[in-house]
Amino acid sequence: MRKIRLGSSTLEVPVVAVGCMRINSLEKAEAERFVQTALEEGANFFDHADIYGSGECEEIFADAINMNADIREKIILQSKCGIRKGMFDFSKEYILESVDGILKRLKTDYLDTLLLHRPDALVEPEEVAEAFDILASSGKVKYFGVSNQNPMQIELLKKYVKQPLVANQLQLSITNANMISNGINVNMENESAINRDGSILDYCRLKDITIQPWSPFQYGFFEGVFLGSDKFPELNQKINEIANKYNVSDTTVAIAWLLRHPANMQPVIGTMNINRLKECCQASEITLSREEWYSIYRTAGNILP
Repeated sequence: MRKIRLGSSTLEVPVVAVGCMRINSLEKAEAERFVQTALEEGANFFDHADIYGSGECEEIFADAINMNADIREKIILQSKCGIRKGMFDFSKEYILESVDGILKRLKTDYLDTLLLHRPDALVEPEEVAEAFDILASSGKVKYFGVSNQNPMQIELLKKYVKQPLVANQLQLSITNANMISNGINVNMENESAINRDGSILDYCRLKDITIQPWSPFQYGFFEGVFLGSDKFPELNQKINEIANKYNVSDTTVAIAWLLRHPANMQPVIGTMNINRLKECCQASEITLSREEWYSIYRTAGNILP
């Protein structure tokens, strides 16, 4: 598995992150096989959140991987906090409480990365900074980041937070590519020109923040998967054409499309299917040409001015 540096950190990570949001859908033996397969594929970066399965997913993962000191040093663990029932919460007390719960469920003493999950409208960045300082000095968290945040929200945090923010999880796929499209359609009078995120793609590249695309196969907001969908006939025809050329699956091509972007993104895959997991990991072995990348972009309905 090809590796990249996570943001401005010294952490070398595989280009594909394994999302564990659905691991509670597996039986114990299935979860063990899934985690072991990920390790065999070189996908040793596991993404969690305290709300996945109300914490159950982290417990299941720890049991499936048979967490111990030796195993812990061979994997990279990331989790997220800040979402509560009916609200978002970036208060100092809740961040610290959340991390303690995460560590307990994952059966580990530290996280490699902690992300703030969804922007809290009532955030007091001074409190976030205090929480991060405590977590860093205690060794409970090595690196920090955010999720679903725009440039000004990140800048507000950075005014107070000492630690670099190394990652930003954002929804991005071939069919949900507005952060790419608005940069192509600058000053144009069309839907694609609307800048909905403050140029977050360019901002993250400028600030050495790794973008971690989530839902890389989804269209809309969890409306469905575009691969094989009757809603995207031209896109699927093009993806299958390129897949046949490289002798890979359509899943592999969809991930390879994200990896082709020079921002050095790290897609977070959510599949619990072992074969699809392998297909996602295979994407690190191929590099789409510029022509192939743009042909996929266009057939998804994205326009070039």
